Amino acid sequence: MLTPEENALLTEIGPGTPAGNLLRHYWYPIATAGELSADHPTHFVRLLGEDLVLFQDGSGRVGLIQDHCPHRGCSLLYGRVEERGIACAYHGWLYDTTGSCLETPAEPAGSMFHLTVKATAYPVQLFVGLYWAYLGPNPVPAIPHLDLWVRKDGHRKIYVQPQLDCNWFAAMENSVDPAHSRVLHSVGSALRAGRPANTTRGATDEVEYFDFSETAIGIMKKRVSRNGHVDEHPLVFPNILRHGNDTHIRVPMDDTHTRIYFVNFIPSPDGAAVEEDDASLETIFLEDYKAPTDRLHPFTRFTMHNTQPEDHMAWETQGPTADRTHERLATSDRGIVMLRQMLRREIDKVAEGMEPINVYHDPAHPRVDTNHDAQMVEWARNAARRGAGVATGR
Repeated sequence: MLTPEENALLTEIGPGTPAGNLLRHYWYPIATAGELSADHPTHFVRLLGEDLVLFQDGSGRVGLIQDHCPHRGCSLLYGRVEERGIACAYHGWLYDTTGSCLETPAEPAGSMFHLTVKATAYPVQLFVGLYWAYLGPNPVPAIPHLDLWVRKDGHRKIYVQPQLDCNWFAAMENSVDPAHSRVLHSVGSALRAGRPANTTRGATDEVEYFDFSETAIGIMKKRVSRNGHVDEHPLVFPNILRHGNDTHIRVPMDDTHTRIYFVNFIPSPDGAAVEEDDASLETIFLEDYKAPTDRLHPFTRFTMHNTQPEDHMAWETQGPTADRTHERLATSDRGIVMLRQMLRREIDKVAEGMEPINVYHDPAHPRVDTNHDAQMVEWARNAARRGAGVATGR
């Protein structure tokens, strides 16, 4: 178990918090390409506890700026995009994509007052069908070239999950908790067809052992089944699970809300290269997993019809921020302990002025291997071994 102070250290991610300072060293997807257009040139964003507005000006430039105008706090979500930037609808103060104020219309002719005004603005990039933002210190790093994001022998599809109404770290701890999938996902999900004889044990007895190891990019989770199948896939620090052909990107909106994007890679059957346009990847917004959608447990009910709603149930019902002061960890929770230690270590490194892991400054850095090819080979072997589909529990 953790003390309240230790739990807060790992979960509070607003500006100036230790974990927030760490997480600001990384890029995060904040919107799909289709959520910004000439017809809809502004989009509200909540990221790492900050309220922001993504916008596209009349010249096609994209910016990310603080939501509240520095003048008197009116929301720039309702700003009017112009050739040079976005103008506050209240008094017309005009900002470019760097946050520089270009005009303050009501000031006297010749006034240079606008030169003293600066809005908070952050870098934005369009990559694999998503707009990404970086809220951290200079120099601005590159978005990591994860293998499934930059391979050319296939195409990609974006899935946007319903908003997760709890802290981001609940989802990340789940990524190093392979024991849960043999129980939680053993009924009515993609793990298996039919109901197991014992829903308490689920498919637990099919597992020989679990193992966890730290790698250069995070934590490798290994599950060895009694039939000889070995499933190894990583948690990519700090906020990504790579499983199968998906990368699950958990984006901390604030301390109690998380947005999750899946980038799904579909390999070409013959290995042929595919030309893709980042601005037009197929994007699917998944339906809500609970009703009513605006309530929290126990005043809402999850559908529990598949893996993702089952996970959302498990994460949200721990509370907006899980109370880890009363937990009872067991031997199967070794990965969770390892992740907490890693997060604490990286928080301390940043506090000491060092750079955390998985930050890449060379835009041409080598492709990051997430063990995808090896996992696919092993899955194919297991499918042949069983003469049927491959188990997909995470």
